[in-house]
Amino acid sequence: MKKYLPAVVLLVGIVAIGGVFVLKGRSTPAPIDEEEQAPEVPVSERPFTTLTPSKDKDGNYGHYLTLNVYDIRVNGAASMDYELFYKTAEGNTQGVPGMVKFASGESVEKHLLLGSESSGKFRYDEGVEEGTLTLKFRNTDGKLVGKLSTQFHLQSSVDLLTSLDGMFTFDLSSASNEYFVVMNSFGLPDSAPITVKNGPYSVLSSSTKPIEGEALLEGSRVLVWDGEEWGEVSGASGLGVFISSN
Repeated sequence: MKKYLPAVVLLVGIVAIGGVFVLKGRSTPAPIDEEEQAPEVPVSERPFTTLTPSKDKDGNYGHYLTLNVYDIRVNGAASMDYELFYKTAEGNTQGVPGMVKFASGESVEKHLLLGSESSGKFRYDEGVEEGTLTLKFRNTDGKLVGKLSTQFHLQSSVDLLTSLDGMFTFDLSSASNEYFVVMNSFGLPDSAPITVKNGPYSVLSSSTKPIEGEALLEGSRVLVWDGEEWGEVSGASGLGVFISSN
């Protein structure tokens, strides 16, 4: 029996090594992040969304943005996570997260602080100019059913407003100290009389007075929503939501 022992040991060793190779070859696939599986929200279900410069407790602008998400009808959604990320003047990235529940057809308004608050004391991040807004829609079980994300550009003391993607500009009739947000928005405030090729780009300000300028957006027809209706853009116009056709 002893003379067969080395052969048996050798055979067991070969089987063991083979098993190791088999196990290594059957590596467990990496789990897929649910964010990668978020279904695209159909254009018809995308809620019209805006960011508007708003006042802080001292009546100053540049420290708050008001988020409005109108008439939410994303199929299967019962709650929404919102995430605002922005860069400070020092180059640091800060975030403003939150969650809200809603019923189909409801609108949401949130005042987002560009800074922090502790025990009633506020610290404001100065020099904020750009960032991203992300909306994540979830069903009653918390499962992600849709996601939307875009960039925004916060500007002041300028005469030319620009979108961060470089596709839209608004040349103000005169330089203004007001605060402005240019954003490639989600959804439309109302059905459009054209097939939308570019936009919507929302241009909103801290001013309570009309502000005019000239919009530049590629397309054969450019329209602006003035808060009540769509109108053809030819020359100067007021602020609003801009779209264009081919």
